[in-house]
Amino acid sequence: MRFPWLLLCLGVWALCGSAKPTERKERVVREAPLSTREHDDAQSFDYDHDAFLGADEAKSFDQLTPEESKERLGKIVGKIDADGDGFVTVEELKAWIKFAQKRWIYEDVERQWKGHDLNEDGLVSWEEYKNATYGYIL
Repeated sequence: MRFPWLLLCLGVWALCGSAKPTERKERVVREAPLSTREHDDAQSFDYDHDAFLGADEAKSFDQLTPEESKERLGKIVGKIDADGDGFVTVEELKAWIKFAQKRWIYEDVERQWKGHDLNEDGLVSWEEYKNATYGYIL
């Protein structure tokens, strides 16, 4: 009786010893990047424009003349300067960037919702979700 038990334990030990270790998962939740563009100020300021303005707003700035761009940025700086002292602090800039990114996320959620709510009743049923996501027919 002892020999099969010993053989079983030895087999489990050998199996565990030769098993591939499991992938270690990151426990820290990282915020989404501020832009999909590469951050290299020597090449361009596209990353900064996306982070500062949000991707959609940055695209609209690409179409403006330098004078129009300067005027619109002046208006935005007025919004960023939360305490109205005429200066933008690091904290005010961080708050603005977070605001711009959250605004983009909320707008994206709204677009996704409309894309899944096929009968436009304000609710997304499982059938609507399957159809919009996987292409099933209702």
